[in-house]
Amino acid sequence: MLIEEARLVRSRQTMRIAGIEVPASAAAAELIQRAWEQASNLGGGDGQYGHDLMGDAQRYAVLCVALASQRYFDVIHAHDWLTYPAGLAVRALTGKPLVVHVHATEFDRSGDHVNQQVYEIERAGMHGSDRVVAVSQLTKNIITRRYGVRADKVDVVYNGVEQEDDQPSQGARIERDDKIVLFLGRITMQKGPEYFIRAAQKVLTKIPNAKFVVAGSGDLAMRMIHEAAALGIGQKVLFTGFLRGRDVKRIFDLASCYVMPSVSEPFGIAALEAMHHDTPVIISKQSGVSEVLTHALKVDFWDVDEMANKIVAVLKYPPLSQTLRAHGSLELRGLTWGGAAEKCVRTYGRAIAGQH
Repeated sequence: MLIEEARLVRSRQTMRIAGIEVPASAAAAELIQRAWEQASNLGGGDGQYGHDLMGDAQRYAVLCVALASQRYFDVIHAHDWLTYPAGLAVRALTGKPLVVHVHATEFDRSGDHVNQQVYEIERAGMHGSDRVVAVSQLTKNIITRRYGVRADKVDVVYNGVEQEDDQPSQGARIERDDKIVLFLGRITMQKGPEYFIRAAQKVLTKIPNAKFVVAGSGDLAMRMIHEAAALGIGQKVLFTGFLRGRDVKRIFDLASCYVMPSVSEPFGIAALEAMHHDTPVIISKQSGVSEVLTHALKVDFWDVDEMANKIVAVLKYPPLSQTLRAHGSLELRGLTWGGAAEKCVRTYGRAIAGQH
C-alpha cells in the first residue's frame, strides 16, 4: 500500500534527471524513503557505494531533500555527478542557488566513449546550476566545449595542499642504492599508466639501477603487469596495490622522482602532495596542475621518449633535482585550501547575486 501511495506521489511531486527520478518535495522524499525501507530489495543502507550508482544517486537525492526541508542555508554546493541530482532536487524544493563543482568529467574518465547517462546527468547539473566551479582551465574548456555551458558561468578554483609539517622524522628515511621512480594513482586509462611503463623501459637502458613503483589499483592493473613482463622489465617494476595514510607518505619519501603521465587530468593533486614531500615531479601537460606549477618538468603524456629523458635528467643530475625540490616547496605556499575556500565563497556570492 505504501509503495503504491509513493508511486502516486511520484507522478505529481518528482522530477526526472537523465532517467533518475528524484523528489521535488519533502513529502515525496518521505514517502519514497519509507517505501524503500518497506521493500527490502531496494536501498543499500550500509553507507557504501554499491553496484547501482544510479540508484545510489537517487537515494542520496531523497535523503538530501528530506534534510533540506528541515534546515536553513543560503547556497547548495554539489560535487561531481553523483550529487548533481540531489543538488537539482534541493534547488527545486528551496529555490536556493546551486553551485556544482566539477572535479572530473566523463570525458576525463572514459575518453570519447562516454557513459551517456552519466554525461546527461553532468550536463543537467551544469545547466541547471547557477554557477559552475572547475578545478582548472583545462576542465573549464571541456565544460564549455563539450557541455555547452557559457564561459562566464564557470569559475576556476585550483585545489590546494595541506601545509602542515608532517614529514617523517629524521632517521625514518630508508637508505638505498636504487633510484625510485613513482607512479601513484588509479591504474586506469585516464591516468596513463602504459606510458609510464614504456618510459620505464627506456630509462632502464641508461640507468640500470632504477626501479619503478606503481602504487594504486584499477581496471588496467593486470594489463600493466603483463606489459612490464612483455617488455622484459618485470623485475624492475613493483606493483604495490592501493596505498593510504603512512604508506603514501613513506613511498613519497622513498621516491627520487614522481611521474604523473595522465591522459586527461582535471587537476592532479598528487603532484602537489609529491612536492610537499620534497619529491621532484614530472607531470603531463594535459593536466590542470600544470597550469599552476612552474617548478615541475612537463611533458606530453604520449611522448614517452621525452618523458624518459626527463626522468633520466632528474635521476642523474643532482643540481636539477635539488632545484626542483627547493623551488617547489616555495611554490606550494601559494596553493592552499584556505585560498581555494575563499574563491568558492566568492562563487557563492555570484550565485546568490544572480538570483536577484
